[in-house]
Amino acid sequence: MIAKIGRSENLYGALAYNQLKVENENGQILFTNKIIETANGHYSVAQLTQSFEPYLIANRNTEKHTLHISLNPDPKDKVDDDKFREMAEEYMREMGYGEQPFIVFKHTDIDRTHIHIVSVCVDEEGKKISDKFEKRRSMNVCRELERKHHLIPATDKERQQNDKIFSPVDYQTGDIKSQIASVIRHLPKYYQFQTLGEYNALLSLFRITTEKVQGELQGKFHQGLLYFALNDQGEKVSHPFKASLFGKDAGISALELHFEKSKETLKNHPTKQTLKSAVTTALQSTSDEQTFKNQLAEQGINVMVRRNETGRIYGMTFIDHNSKTVWNGSRLGKELSANIFNNYWNNNIKPEFNEPSQPQQKVSHSNDEDNLPSEKPHQLFDFLNTDKHEDGLIESLGGLIPEAQGEDYEELDFASRMKRKKKKRNI
Repeated sequence: MIAKIGRSENLYGALAYNQLKVENENGQILFTNKIIETANGHYSVAQLTQSFEPYLIANRNTEKHTLHISLNPDPKDKVDDDKFREMAEEYMREMGYGEQPFIVFKHTDIDRTHIHIVSVCVDEEGKKISDKFEKRRSMNVCRELERKHHLIPATDKERQQNDKIFSPVDYQTGDIKSQIASVIRHLPKYYQFQTLGEYNALLSLFRITTEKVQGELQGKFHQGLLYFALNDQGEKVSHPFKASLFGKDAGISALELHFEKSKETLKNHPTKQTLKSAVTTALQSTSDEQTFKNQLAEQGINVMVRRNETGRIYGMTFIDHNSKTVWNGSRLGKELSANIFNNYWNNNIKPEFNEPSQPQQKVSHSNDEDNLPSEKPHQLFDFLNTDKHEDGLIESLGGLIPEAQGEDYEELDFASRMKRKKKKRNI
């Protein structure tokens, strides 16, 4: 089980976020501690806030007084409501918040059922409850809860992270957004790629594609990314998901930084020559595309071929899973550019290869090699304006949405939208 602790100065927002889940039947209140009861057992955000007011009034100088904690068992763990209540009580008690008012919310809108706990970290006298060595203590409490309740240890999963296996999106099983998130959240941490085209080639292995979008808003030019799920034929089968739904690392700005870092890392990377030799050998020893792909696949190398509407090959990308690097063919060498493969496979013109000792020529890369196929871009702001707040109660940011194992990207999107709303009011 993984626990994430977030802090902010916005109690109302944290309560509003969780209460929306309840009102939309995507969550429920499992347990309350020192919370004023209601006659019918139902709560509003305003009613919940009343129980915390004495603590906030007494607060002396703690700016981030609100706690928003998530407890996330492994998705394979079967945890019933009684066990969730017991774990929440034990966790809060061991962390020093057992005598505080707190509310335990259960979220059920994604496959990974988990709980959120909202509380405050100042006591009745307004003094801050010590958070010294908080992360270490939290980890120790989680390990103890795992042993006591026979949960899958999170440390087992952490040991396996270096060998992480990503699953392709299956649009027929639903929850497409979470499936996409589970892939794109991790890929830049494991793979080096230098262009949007190379990134898209990597994504296609997991039945995902992305498109750059642009538009003008209030006289300023903006650009971003949209993500789509694909079927087995590489056709889009989902509506577009804005990159902001998956966190800032999925956006164009973060990826451009990754491109630059990858270019520096791969400038003199030994994999380049090794991969080039493997591709050259496969090209020399095969006569058709499928045999070529199969030979490289046996060596842990995927080949992505990009064609235009007439069938002409305009892009070749090689994904080496051994070194976790992605390369356009022309970046490996002029003799492995898209034209060479097009002439061989489409026109039966077998390539001639330079001697290995011959200096490698510097090549300039075309836009087709470096980027996505040219398409009329979507207008970004057609999609920006589709989000609608579901509850007029929410007037400000629900501040802190703690990160968690298998993050709930609905939470990140909520926080992002509330931040934008708050900024507009301050203008």
